[in-house]
Amino acid sequence: MGAPEIILIILAILLLFGGKKIPELMRGLGKGMKDFKNAQDGTSEPIPAPERANNK
Repeated sequence: MGAPEIILIILAILLLFGGKKIPELMRGLGKGMKDFKNAQDGTSEPIPAPERANNK
């Protein structure tokens, strides 16, 4: 896929959705990809490290 094809796809997306909707679409796409990756790994959210108690 070369530069002319990518430019054509970007122009088609701009015409279909408009400039204001694209950030929302990209945010949703990113969240979907993150959820998909987590589902592949078998995790839903990262596990936080345990807090250490100060023994002074």
